[in-house]
Amino acid sequence: MGTDLLCYSVLAFLCAAVSTQFVPPYTEDCRTGMYPPKGPTFKGAVTWYTVDLDLPPSKRWTGVITDKKADLVIMIQAIKDLADSFVPSGKLIELVDKGLPLIVSTLPSPFKEEIKGIATVSGVPLGEIVLFNIFYEVFTVCTSLVAEDADGNLFHGRNLDFGLFMGWDLKNRSWTITEKLKPLVVNLDFRRNNRTVFKSTNFAGYVGMLTGIRPHTFTLTMNERFSLDGGYIGIVEWILGKRDGMWMSFLTRSVLENATSYEEAKNRLAQTKLLAPAYFILGGNQTGQGCVITRSRVLSLDIWELDKTLGRWYVLETNYDHWKEPLFLDDRRTPAMKCMNQTMQAKLKTIYDVLSTKPVLNKLTTYTTLMEVSKGRLESYIRDCPNPCMPW
Repeated sequence: MGTDLLCYSVLAFLCAAVSTQFVPPYTEDCRTGMYPPKGPTFKGAVTWYTVDLDLPPSKRWTGVITDKKADLVIMIQAIKDLADSFVPSGKLIELVDKGLPLIVSTLPSPFKEEIKGIATVSGVPLGEIVLFNIFYEVFTVCTSLVAEDADGNLFHGRNLDFGLFMGWDLKNRSWTITEKLKPLVVNLDFRRNNRTVFKSTNFAGYVGMLTGIRPHTFTLTMNERFSLDGGYIGIVEWILGKRDGMWMSFLTRSVLENATSYEEAKNRLAQTKLLAPAYFILGGNQTGQGCVITRSRVLSLDIWELDKTLGRWYVLETNYDHWKEPLFLDDRRTPAMKCMNQTMQAKLKTIYDVLSTKPVLNKLTTYTTLMEVSKGRLESYIRDCPNPCMPW
């Protein structure tokens, strides 16, 4: 059934491509004037919540989950429906409900206590909350960039794309899981002693971090890196007792919460052993402080840095090693770089224009986040991609 679902998704995509009279790689002229967000690609602003780090971990997410409980339940049911399409007997979810709770006790603090607290408040079985939290280790595709203006100010933008091959809705030409995620997008202000430690754009119920800023210090996003030695292997090893690696999103959260400089953040992201390969896109608060860290599970393979002396005033990462050509069917890099090169300036509005240009904006895009480190600024927007639009 897994193969059948994949084949159906690909077939549905091809039908959509024919019916809208485009074939990959479909691109459009670089967008301009998209900021402040408006029009059909703007689905709404993102609500802010506070996460009090002085509270016991099991209580930190109560406010967020109380507000988002109904949306979380809908999302979890969509995941269960997807699982049932792979294994119709319901045995897979039964395994999740019985087996995944056993993983929780093996997770580091405070993540295990927070996950248990979310399950309690939401009423969702613990195993299903665990599944929701490990989902992103293996299924995220994104576009992230760090850019520097003429005065040395750093800006960081990202599109979070999620839900590839997770239930193509032929009628609405959208990915089922992607659409269910959008109501769960939240902005979080993590505070200690009544002061902001870091901010993040997140999914309610997900305790790791994919997008965040430590105000006036650094900005950080994580993109999936596809590899045969991927996240599945790391998760299986963890279950079997080999636990010398760190979950990607737990590492990014730990860095945002504890690193006090760009260099410290870069070293930790480059040197910590991981469960899955990844790209970490990091921006600092001084000229030249911006890089893409290409990671295997064990090693840092490359650190690609800003260098204005070489004309490299921005670095941009999708989901392919920057020294290799991207997959023909998934080339978001070329149109994104074309648009960045046309702007010749780093501003929130020009970055938003680039992230609003198809196929950088696509059917998988759940949100766009813009960050300006010098002002401690993070702003996020729920996105939509009207047809014709690439499924990824």
